[in-house]
Amino acid sequence: MLNIADTLYDWCRAARPFALATVVQVSGSAPLPPGTALAVDADGTVVGSVSGGCVEGAVYELCRQVLEDGGAPSRARFGYSDDDAFAVGLTCGGEIDVLVQRVEPADRPHLAAALEAVAQGRPAAVAQIVDGPEELLGRTLCVFGDAGACDGSLGSEQVERAVAAQAHTLLRAGRTGRIELGGDADTCPERLSVLVHANAPRPRMLIFGAVDFAVALSRAGNLLGYRVTVCDARPVFATPARLPYADEVVVDWPHRYLEHTDVDARTAVCVLTHDAKFDIPLLRLALDLPVGYVGAMGSRRTHAGRLDLLRHAGVPEGRLARLHSPIGLDLGARTPEETAISISAEIIARANRGTGLPLSHGAGPIHRPGPHPSPFSRRTAV
Repeated sequence: MLNIADTLYDWCRAARPFALATVVQVSGSAPLPPGTALAVDADGTVVGSVSGGCVEGAVYELCRQVLEDGGAPSRARFGYSDDDAFAVGLTCGGEIDVLVQRVEPADRPHLAAALEAVAQGRPAAVAQIVDGPEELLGRTLCVFGDAGACDGSLGSEQVERAVAAQAHTLLRAGRTGRIELGGDADTCPERLSVLVHANAPRPRMLIFGAVDFAVALSRAGNLLGYRVTVCDARPVFATPARLPYADEVVVDWPHRYLEHTDVDARTAVCVLTHDAKFDIPLLRLALDLPVGYVGAMGSRRTHAGRLDLLRHAGVPEGRLARLHSPIGLDLGARTPEETAISISAEIIARANRGTGLPLSHGAGPIHRPGPHPSPFSRRTAV
């Protein structure tokens, strides 16, 4: 639902009831991941998507129905129909389960608070019961960036504590995911499935070297939803005027800046400096940090020499294997803009465990099932 957080927050502020349709489970090839949502208000205004267009009409009618009759939340499954080419279904061949429920903002002030946090870019998560006893289906609990902060109701304190703990874990990791609990005395007697919609701060892209390639890569990183920092020790090159797409431009020695900045498993480190006095201390540190991607620009000859220097500096082979160099995928790129696309493509493939091969050379679903939306996606209504 966080893909349409801005609009849902506006509706909550205006106390406008709405129907919320949420993708809660995906099997096979499906265009959108769990957590993606579509919503309809009493005037018939629709925002969001659950399938990229395949079943939107049918889901819209289900939303209108739940708004009119005020019924209990319900689940619907949509898949491909071989028997009837005009049947409602997914042309991609997968299946999705959608939970449709009516939301009364006056009854869920905690949801409005979470949506406000997301709209303002602050960390928050919404835990939504998507499978379990009928009386609990659709209930929500919201957790916020401060450890222990939560609000909402899931039926019992035991359930709320268990869900809040796991939701905080997912929020820290920046992942939307489904958790299963219950069936024991420690939580609740009946099993529950809870979908946690997590909104973490934007992932970081750290670009070292304020060269022409950094200008293009910072623009690509910004488009992908990264918070982009460009760092260079040379003040004449590291200026906001030269790097208008970067969120932050830092004049400092690269390894010194990296040593004192915050990183996590979603951080991409891109070394474009081409200078051993910068590269070696920087890469030695970067390869020892829990970041998601480390890449360095240079020819194969440069890379071989760089590896020798890193080994001499004491970097073990297991850490050297994390280094993507020469940086980027083989797209035949020549210009800074083409190179930025090459680097971005490798980062995306790394984050989503893609092969980097042409889709025409593979087999099976092109939409890989996964626990959460891409960390690069923006949260805007469509």
